[in-house]
Amino acid sequence: MAELEVAMAALGLKKLFNSSGMDYRSLGMKDILPALSDAEALKLLSENGNLVKRPLVVTTEGAINGFKEEAWAEFFGK
Repeated sequence: MAELEVAMAALGLKKLFNSSGMDYRSLGMKDILPALSDAEALKLLSENGNLVKRPLVVTTEGAINGFKEEAWAEFFGK
């Protein structure tokens, strides 16, 4: 949960969700997510890893997820 809270602070809540995933669609998250509190949304993410957009890396410097090569290179200073 602590890592998800750090990731949310760095990326924003919506970017943590794998919106193209089957679980996201089957649960109707597009309609449900706007009505959830941050705590409720983080609880869902912590209980269902398929809802988390991957890969997800959380460091002391922040967080990054998804895979865009340029963004990862910039995040890791390469």
